[in-house]
Amino acid sequence: MATATEKKLLEATPRTPGNKNDARRVRQGGKVPGVLYGAGKETISLSMDPRQVSRILHSQTGHNTIFELAVNSGENTQAMIVDWQYEPIKGALLHIDLKRIAMDKKLTVSVPIVLKGEAEGVKQQGGVLEQLLREVEIECLPADIPSFIEVEVSALVLGKVLRVEDLPKDDKLEFITDSNQPVAHVTTIKEEEVATPDAAAAEAGATPAEPEVIKKGKQEVEGEEADDKGKGDKKEKK
Repeated sequence: MATATEKKLLEATPRTPGNKNDARRVRQGGKVPGVLYGAGKETISLSMDPRQVSRILHSQTGHNTIFELAVNSGENTQAMIVDWQYEPIKGALLHIDLKRIAMDKKLTVSVPIVLKGEAEGVKQQGGVLEQLLREVEIECLPADIPSFIEVEVSALVLGKVLRVEDLPKDDKLEFITDSNQPVAHVTTIKEEEVATPDAAAAEAGATPAEPEVIKKGKQEVEGEEADDKGKGDKKEKK
């Protein structure tokens, strides 16, 4: 399995910290602005080749990749990308945050979970495999960060849930995510009820009953008209 410390190099040039206009000029020059901090040293502003940064972000280990950062000022250090921003329309990199990494100190990172095999609940019982958790948070030394954590799901059947506690154990890794957190399960396919033609026709042909309140109101009005007519007849007789 590939680890996050595969050999990669990112070259950077120091730049004078400035405002948004200065950062815009860096991008217009074909570079991406960024900062480097951590390990108890001062924060420095840098400009980098966005293609080199993209290769790291799109590698198998992604943002967990630990690489060698070579700064023109003479500082060479192990670093990691901890934050990045994209332009929402064109997708160009806008800014990068780098952190110096001490190889003898543990880090907390999120690692992808990869499901392997065909679940028995899918193959034999006609269910659907659903992955509920895509990443798990772990703590380990930088050199021990895995590219992903692979788990076998062949024995997973309907009604059984795969949890974080079921993931492969490694003495070098400590799981931070709750051990009871569901990772995957096999669920049944829910079928929608389709109305039969007879039932649909009966429902369409049914006429709503007239509210009782309205009927009562009509009866009262008719009664009042009858009373008024009777009173009028009596007056005429008199």
